[in-house]
Amino acid sequence: MTGITARPARGRSAPALGPERITVAAAAWPVARPDSLQALDARLDQWLGQAVAGGAELAVFPEYGGIEAGVLSPRWRPGDLAADIDAASDMAGVWLDLHRRLARHHRIHLLTGSLPVRDPAHGLPVNRCWLVAPDGSAAHQDKRMMTRFERESWGIGPGDARRVFDTAIGTIGIAICYDAEFPLEVRDMVAAGAEIVLVPSCTDSAAGYHRVRVAARARALEGQCFVIQSPTVGVADWSEAVDVNRGAAGIFAPPDRGLPDDGVVAQGGLDQPGWTIATLDLGALRRVRADGQVLPLRHWDEQASAGRA
Repeated sequence: MTGITARPARGRSAPALGPERITVAAAAWPVARPDSLQALDARLDQWLGQAVAGGAELAVFPEYGGIEAGVLSPRWRPGDLAADIDAASDMAGVWLDLHRRLARHHRIHLLTGSLPVRDPAHGLPVNRCWLVAPDGSAAHQDKRMMTRFERESWGIGPGDARRVFDTAIGTIGIAICYDAEFPLEVRDMVAAGAEIVLVPSCTDSAAGYHRVRVAARARALEGQCFVIQSPTVGVADWSEAVDVNRGAAGIFAPPDRGLPDDGVVAQGGLDQPGWTIATLDLGALRRVRADGQVLPLRHWDEQASAGRA
């Protein structure tokens, strides 16, 4: 298939099988203030060129990476959280179009950095990212579980329902940062066929980063899926929303036959900008799901009060 087909993460379905192996790149993205759209375009273009040179067929950018685009809106004002939302939402269409063009140019699937978007379908702004195919087609995923900062300080709310995305490289789910800390959110994705779950994150402390990392590894174990974490890193003293950023990119698997014993496919350095690139053995993952040392995906409903698909 070409392009992307989004469908609800509901009920049980088989994955849309893609190749046996794909190479993925997770960004540890250093937040920076662009002085023009051209400069932002050039920076993303350079990064994607590096990912493609490393063999990547899928590149993952972090939660709130799109805040950088908001700085270019006339409504952006330093130190004003409400203005961050309005400015980022102003730039959402430009942000998506930029990534569509870059995906076509580099012939790569990519997950955009998320940003706040005012959507008339929701009473509060939502935290939204897009999965983009090499032909430029795209579909969005909204964050579902809000952190305390989003709820209490910024006024961001949950968006559209959870989806999975059928692509030429397989069936993909997206759990934005805090979403990954809730097992049933990701369970819905893997039950609906996801073999790869993307976890873009933005955390302002090492503890916050490790919470998401621990969650990503747990979701890989119980969902028998690959999980890719992409964080923001660095200090952005010009931004109230993403002022301090801690994290490391990571690519995780269930520890089982034919996969890493510790479940770590690849791991970047803490607070070190750059790509973490690895090849995912989807054939091995499928064999583990069918005949692994343990079968948590199959045995999920045997839990007390599982009550879920």
